[in-house]
Amino acid sequence: MGKASGGKLAPEGRECVTKKSEGLSRGTGSPGTSQWAEAIDELRSEYPLDLLLELRKMARSVFYYHLKRLEEPDKYAVEKEEIKSIFHEHKGRYGYRRITWEMRNRGYVINHKTVQRLMTEMHIKCKMRKVRYRSYKGEVGSLAPNIIGRNFVATEPNRKWATDVTQINIGATKLYLSPILDMFNGEIISHNISNSPNLEQIYDMLDKAFDKCDNLDGLVLHSDQGWQYQHFGYRKRLEGHHIIQSMSRKGNCLDNSMMENFFGIMKSELLYAEKFESPEDFTKALEEYIDYYNNKRIKSRLKGKSPVQYRTLSITG
Repeated sequence: MGKASGGKLAPEGRECVTKKSEGLSRGTGSPGTSQWAEAIDELRSEYPLDLLLELRKMARSVFYYHLKRLEEPDKYAVEKEEIKSIFHEHKGRYGYRRITWEMRNRGYVINHKTVQRLMTEMHIKCKMRKVRYRSYKGEVGSLAPNIIGRNFVATEPNRKWATDVTQINIGATKLYLSPILDMFNGEIISHNISNSPNLEQIYDMLDKAFDKCDNLDGLVLHSDQGWQYQHFGYRKRLEGHHIIQSMSRKGNCLDNSMMENFFGIMKSELLYAEKFESPEDFTKALEEYIDYYNNKRIKSRLKGKSPVQYRTLSITG
């Protein structure tokens, strides 16, 4: 069945080849040449090989090349399983660079080009989309000088911090996230999420940071020109801990790009990657994400370590 006279393959035979290849490639995307070769090999006992190759417009040499490769053991089988494990562990947030770092952390000797190739073969791709950050901006009044001046390098923890407020929409509800980020390692020191961008939110964020960190004398805390950061109460709290205030220039988001970068990553990996039924669901997920971001999510600039791992190593040597 499926054969036809005149050296041609009947329609049902063509359909059989197509279904066989689709079955072999189910869940991995479009069939590749190796998968077509495997399908043809399984069907050659029922149909003439020349007709099968003609149907797929595949050269005989190409068929035998891929057939030979299929018969060889996969020397990257263990690495492929580890790549899939890391990819799913981080919910698809890691691309080939971070997966390479994580594999090296786990003892594998492998370069990023090999990881990228293996991910392509397995049809694994980080699907996080890039988003434009939109922060909440209050009224502008008296300003502090821009002490940071886009120099975001800190040689030790708790020397340079950044803060800002971003708006998050969950259905018809607006939430406002206010974190403090340490420029040394990108760690989120403290945060508050509120239904309103008010002073109580900022004070709570500061109090959490002050309770967590000692000896903040001379630390520079950078922000934009939001009204919260110009308020007397905010400035007084910084002065009480001998913290130096720094502000971006008006309307210049690059002056606070480390904070902006965190918001972009969080929205890409959490807010836009998942669906939330309620503000409470998002708030719970955010707490889990920040813990993940600080303790597990590795960064290339931190030599493949998470922010907390990097800080710990800097202290212990």
